[in-house]
Amino acid sequence: MNWRAYGLLLWCLPWLAMAVEPGKDPVPSVMWAFYHKQLLGDAPFVFDDRVRLLAPPFAEDARQVPLEIDARAFTGDVVRVLAWAELNPLPKIVDFQPGERVLPWLSIRIRIEQATPLRAAVQTRDGLWHVGSTLIDAAGGGCTAPSVVRTQPGWEEHLGEVLGGRYPRGDSSRLRLQIAHPMDNGLVSGIPEFFINQAQLLDADGQVLARLELFPAVSENPNLGFDIQGLGQTRLVLRDNSGNAFEAAIP
Repeated sequence: MNWRAYGLLLWCLPWLAMAVEPGKDPVPSVMWAFYHKQLLGDAPFVFDDRVRLLAPPFAEDARQVPLEIDARAFTGDVVRVLAWAELNPLPKIVDFQPGERVLPWLSIRIRIEQATPLRAAVQTRDGLWHVGSTLIDAAGGGCTAPSVVRTQPGWEEHLGEVLGGRYPRGDSSRLRLQIAHPMDNGLVSGIPEFFINQAQLLDADGQVLARLELFPAVSENPNLGFDIQGLGQTRLVLRDNSGNAFEAAIP
C-alpha cells in the first residue's frame, strides 16, 4: 500500500465532503437551516433518499407514532444517526450510534404535537451527513397529553421492566423491546421531566454493541427495535434522568 497516498486521501476526505451538492429539500420546511446549524453544526450534508424514514402519513394516536429509520444502504460505514421532528416543542428523538454488529436500522415510537417534517441524519465515516426526510400529519397534542401510564394503579412497581424477544432473520436477528416508563417530557402541568435518556446494547462479554441517547419526544413505554448480526445473549442497560438504572438480558 502507498501509505503517503493513503494519508493524502484521508486528509482530503473532509474537503471532498464539503464539495458535495446537497440537493433539493424533499419536504417543505422553514426550519431546515436552523436544525442544520443547531444539530449538525453546519457540517456538509446531502438530502439522500437512501436514508428511509417509514411512518404513517397520519398519526392516528399522536402519543404513539411508529417510526422506522433505515440506513442499511450504508451498512459498515455509519458512525451516528440523529433523528428529530422539526415542529415538535421538544424536537430531538434519538442519537443512535451502532457498532459493527448492529445494523443501521432502528424502530421507535414517538410523540407528535402537530403536522411536521421528520428527519434522520446519518453520518458516515467520511464526515458527510446523509439526511432522510418525510412528512407526517397529525390532529395534534401528542406531546402535551397527560401520561396514560400514570393512570394505571401500581405503575411504579413495574418501572424499568423490559418485555420482548429476539427473532431470527437469516444470519442476523431482530430485537423487539418495550420498556415500562412514563417518559414524562415536562410539558404537562405539575409533572417534571422523567424519562429514559441513556441506553446501551451489550454482548455476553460486556462489549458495547450500540449506544443510544433518548429524548422526551420518545413515547411512554418506549418501543425499540434493533437488527443484530451474529448469535449470543444480548443485554440492554438503561438509565433515566433521575439516575434510576435498569437492565435486562435477551437470550
